[in-house]
Amino acid sequence: MTSPSLHPAAGPARRTVVAAAGAAGLAAALTACGSGDDSSDTGSGTGGSTGSAQGGGSAGSAQGGGAALARTADIPEGGGKIFKDQGVVVTQPTAGTYKAFSAKCTHRGCSVGSVANGVILCPCHNSEFSVTDGSVKKGPATQALPAAKITVSGDEIKLA
Repeated sequence: MTSPSLHPAAGPARRTVVAAAGAAGLAAALTACGSGDDSSDTGSGTGGSTGSAQGGGSAGSAQGGGAALARTADIPEGGGKIFKDQGVVVTQPTAGTYKAFSAKCTHRGCSVGSVANGVILCPCHNSEFSVTDGSVKKGPATQALPAAKITVSGDEIKLA
């Protein structure tokens, strides 16, 4: 009489299954860290007044000089607004001065999540950037947000 086999039928070893599950979880975590955040919160502050200013540098935009991105009254003084579809954040550091920066955090590429109290905040790792010049106010990011070009004409703000 033969005794039953102590080994199960052919199939993946338990170590293989556990390693694959761990690799899948790591891949999902890394993808989430590098993906954009869909929030577009506005900051606190009062409505802005008209004026003109431009952010320097460049950030790609499919919109170009077309339709208005926003009205000056939409951008709170000392705060700003994130335009996730265009990948930019527009700020009003002081009354009548408007700036624009890439909405992609320089730390890990997450989309910034809010603008308030003079800072642009990335929700992924809590980096903070200045609404005035995009410089890092608090890490872990070490590089400023790249400036984007905008034009202000009357009460309309457009990507340049």
